[in-house]
Amino acid sequence: MSASTPSPAELSASPAIREVAIAHSPDSDDAFMFYGLATNKVRVPGYKFSHVLSDIETLNQRAIREAFYDVTAVSFHAYPYMQDNYALMACGGSVGEGYGPMIIATRQYDLQEIRRVRIAVPGTLTTAYLALKLFAPEIETAVLPFDQIIPQVLAGNFHAGLIIHEGQLTWARSGLCRILDLGEWWREQTRLPLPLGGNAIRRSLGDQVMLTVTRALRDSIQHGLDHRGEALAYAMQFARDLDTSLADKFVGMYVNERTLNYGDDGREAIRRLLEMGHERGIIPHPIRVDFVG
Repeated sequence: MSASTPSPAELSASPAIREVAIAHSPDSDDAFMFYGLATNKVRVPGYKFSHVLSDIETLNQRAIREAFYDVTAVSFHAYPYMQDNYALMACGGSVGEGYGPMIIATRQYDLQEIRRVRIAVPGTLTTAYLALKLFAPEIETAVLPFDQIIPQVLAGNFHAGLIIHEGQLTWARSGLCRILDLGEWWREQTRLPLPLGGNAIRRSLGDQVMLTVTRALRDSIQHGLDHRGEALAYAMQFARDLDTSLADKFVGMYVNERTLNYGDDGREAIRRLLEMGHERGIIPHPIRVDFVG
């Protein structure tokens, strides 16, 4: 036996470490959520977690094409396209409690006028796009990177834009008008919160690993909530154009008790949103929603 080959005793004494690849967006709320795992404040014996950062539309597309990452942040709109390979984790969701993606413009439009203009959107698989199409199926859209929407609207290249992430708190400083908050509109239509994004886990990991990793994410979220100052300081490196006060507000909007557990109405909201999308021809696939944890 060569010196580089471990003996059976050595192998039994050093159990294999399972590596879990987690992909999420480089946003302050996701950073806050994964703070515990990313900094090893939350550990799981026998598991090692690696983190990959990418924008949500890229993560949506990669999960659909390849089912590449073990855990990935996804838009709920994208989930039906990957549901055969992924299940939804029962924690880690971003849910708007009467607020959400917004249509903004350089001047005021009424809700009939806005249906007739071309709107810049952050991706056709985002939940923002699904909510927009439920509001106005006929509306014309063009896809831009989410952080280019406000600048392109200000430049006059689009009449209006659909904004997500921190733009929901910074649009006014640019002198823009808010035409419609789709989270408010959804609440009026359904009396439910608007589920925007969640975390999905590969089914091929098996039930026990899926459950263990889901619990680890929940523990990471709880750790952030319990150590808010430290977690917020970590998240600030991802807080585009936000000072600490606004970053704290943004994190509070999307990392809270609902992130630990969707609740019955939160799960109903996810199913209702996707079923409506399917019924209206926006989502071609029949919906299969199940949760881990």
